[in-house]
This record gives sequence, structure tokens and C-alpha cells, in this order.
Amino acid sequence: MTKKLMLMAGLLGLDALLAPLARAAGGKASDLVVVADTRVLDSEILLYFANLYNTNIVLFAVWTVVLTAAYGCLLGVVMDKLMALTGLDLTSRKIVEH
Repeated sequence: MTKKLMLMAGLLGLDALLAPLARAAGGKASDLVVVADTRVLDSEILLYFANLYNTNIVLFAVWTVVLTAAYGCLLGVVMDKLMALTGLDLTSRKIVEH
């Protein structure tokens, strides 16, 4: 019984501490518009992608997926060449588990 009372008192004390934070949050926020700032960009390609982000988010997402896959393939090829230079052969694998 004492443990339950201590738990209830602790929860009420925690509620008393956190309640002002909940009230300080204020009302519902208005809709936010997120845009890329193109005023400070000098590079043509960065300006293209910033404008693309601001105007056509779907095409920007397609570019993002394609470039991420291309960078991943490029990184895989470069690391494979680097591993081959160190003497590790990653082209074939002997299955030791069987």
C-alpha cells in the first residue's frame, strides 16, 4: 500500500512539474512553408537543385534517389579497387559455413 501511495505521489509531482511546459506550448501552429534559399548560391548546379526543390518536389525526389544509387555504386567500385590494391580479393567468396 505504501509503494502505491509513493508512486501516486511521484506521478502527481511529475505532473505538477510538466504541466506548465504543456501550457507554454501555445496554440496550434500555422502551416509552414519550407523553401531553399537561392539568394546566396553561386554554383549553377546547386541553384538548379534548389529551384527544383522549391518548384517540383517530385522531380527533386527522383533526382535524389537516382544520384544516391549512383554514388553508392561509384563508392562500391572505388572501394573494391582499393581493397584489391591491398591484396584482398572480393570477387569470389568461399563459403566456409557449409
